[in-house]
Amino acid sequence: MKYIRATSRPNNRTVRPPLETEISTPDFRQFDLDPGLLQGLDAMGIRTPTPIQAQAIPSVLGGRDLIACAQTGTGKTAAFLLPLIDVIYGYKPKVEGSIRALVIVPTRELALQIDQQMQAIAYFTPITSMAVYGGSDASSFDQQKAALTGGTEVIIATPGKLLSHLNLGYVSIRGLEFLVLDEADRMLDMGFIDDINRIVKFLPKERQTLMFSATMAPAIRDLARNILHDPLEISIALSKPAEGVKQEAYVVHEMQKAPVLEHILRTHEATSIIIFAGRKVEVRNLARHLKKKGFNAMPMHSDLEQAEREQVLLDFRNRKLRILVATNVVSRGIDIDDIDLVINYDVPQDPEDYVHRVGRTARASKTGQAITFISDKDMREFGRIERLIGYPVEKMPLPHGFGHGPEYKPDGARKAGAKGSRRGPGGGRRGGKAGRGGKPAGGRRG
Repeated sequence: MKYIRATSRPNNRTVRPPLETEISTPDFRQFDLDPGLLQGLDAMGIRTPTPIQAQAIPSVLGGRDLIACAQTGTGKTAAFLLPLIDVIYGYKPKVEGSIRALVIVPTRELALQIDQQMQAIAYFTPITSMAVYGGSDASSFDQQKAALTGGTEVIIATPGKLLSHLNLGYVSIRGLEFLVLDEADRMLDMGFIDDINRIVKFLPKERQTLMFSATMAPAIRDLARNILHDPLEISIALSKPAEGVKQEAYVVHEMQKAPVLEHILRTHEATSIIIFAGRKVEVRNLARHLKKKGFNAMPMHSDLEQAEREQVLLDFRNRKLRILVATNVVSRGIDIDDIDLVINYDVPQDPEDYVHRVGRTARASKTGQAITFISDKDMREFGRIERLIGYPVEKMPLPHGFGHGPEYKPDGARKAGAKGSRRGPGGGRRGGKAGRGGKPAGGRRG
């Protein structure tokens, strides 16, 4: 199948003949992408388009605006990068020396991740890209300014930093052809709606706009109506945990969490582990506790300096760091493959966050394991998670020597303040020095 692009721009590459027969098995060749892109996908080991890619790529190549409801892990990044790069490489620019595509994202981590994926996909093409984000030094600012003025084709930027550059008046934007808003719901949650509206006022009205969001809340639809023109709507249902994820849970008293965690870390063969905790203070305290116990662990949260965060992620990707203790900043938007084990030290309050967290493992048809600790007060939340995914998660007996945990009652969890609800074996209060190893300072709600 050959898709005809709805554009009047002159084609400056050799026209390839259409495929003679329909490809029965889904394959990226069906989109008639440039051979350099197919070579890049092949080098990355990517052969088959995901559902979001199969629906979005031909529409983007056809010139349509797009609003897509899709979660992290569905392949949405390649769903917009592939057609975007193909058009930029295959057609002459409207304005020489101008930015041709602008991708706006909520966090610097996501900007860097998309830029890395962009460079991998476009490796066999001459297309250039640059991540633009805050928290950088003067030399980085100069590099960003050079990219924004020197004809870098694709800019991936956070809203605040991009707006700062735009307000200074030197950004070469007249020939912009694509605007992509990725994780639009997160940008609205983080208070970027005004920045986005200000950015849009700088941009040419004649452009192709693509919006990706995990949810389609009314505020997202209002934004879409304001900046998109007759968009095609695509909705990819929330992915349930992959079949390759072995999901298990331990029903524990709060004071049992730390010693059971230590036991798992000492006995499990996993070489790449993410532990999710609910709040930054818990992440810091838990990482500090594990390091004192001799584990190769580091925290990851939004209070770290940018250079620290990048170094921690680099060490984790390169397997120099075994354990990453993180808030939800890693469950959404950080693309790290080959995670062996995910541990939910705290049950996430949003059931969809559970899917995002365990989705960090068993990616690309691989296998992995996810373990969740369910304390007395988390039973109702975990019951909501099980209803969302459509099946119960196996409850494991505590390891030998750790006693018994509370009875799992997701629909009849103990009332707050009920007798015994805050006490573990031996009468120790949550957060105190009790049991083997105890719980590190900073209780779950503290």
